[in-house]
Formats: sequence, structure tokens, C-alpha cells
Amino acid sequence: MRAFGYPESLVHEYAHWVVLVRPKQVTLGALVMACKEDAQSFGAISGDAFAEHERVIRDIERGLKAFCRYDKINYLMLMMVDKEVHYHVLPRYAETQTFKGADFPDSGWPVVPDLSSGVVLEGDGLATMVAGIRACWPD
Repeated sequence: MRAFGYPESLVHEYAHWVVLVRPKQVTLGALVMACKEDAQSFGAISGDAFAEHERVIRDIERGLKAFCRYDKINYLMLMMVDKEVHYHVLPRYAETQTFKGADFPDSGWPVVPDLSSGVVLEGDGLATMVAGIRACWPD
């Protein structure tokens, strides 16, 4: 989780998962959904984490839709560098999005997201994005 800026990037914490703003915004509102358990494969997480997974996905989609009105959403579970169970959650857009005066293009639209591109958020920029998404998070 620390590789993705935790705790500064924290949007919401659940019993078994955290949702974080992805510091490298491949697209506007890019998140990381990380399991808090010490598991390195999806099949190794607990039944309780699987059960909670449904709620977290629903909250992500509702919160992001309220924040940025994405066209599509992609969930990428790669776990190549950071081996713990996590998803990269990428809202997708047919057109460049703007947030607080900065442009966020979706360089891969309409195909595979371009993970090498994106806006890197640090300090106040990251805090502003976290606050913006938190303000839209379902209760």
C-alpha cells in the first residue's frame, strides 16, 4: 500500500480493503484497490475479503461516477512489481478530462490503457484529488 502513497492517498478504508488514489493518474480518478491481508494471489485472500469485495467495487463505481462521469472503467490486477493483491482501477474517457486546471488525457482510448502515460500527483495535488474523490464517496 505504501508504494501507492498510503496513508496520504487513502480515499476509504474497509475491514479488508483500502481504496487509494493512484499517484500516477493514468486517467483522471485512477485508483488502487488493495487487500489489507498478507496474500500474494487472489485465491489466497480470506472468504471475508471476498465477501467485502462486492461492496468495495460498488462503492468505487458509484464514487467515481459522481466524481468524474467516466465512459468505461477498467480493473487491472497485474501484481508483477507489487506482489500483494491489488487492482488498478482506471476510469476511461473518450475525451481529455480537466481537474483543477490540469488536463488528464486517456492516451490509450479506446483500447488498452497506456500505463506509461499520466499525470504524477504529489503533495497538494494528491491531497486535492483525494479530497475530491472522498467528497463523492458513498456512505
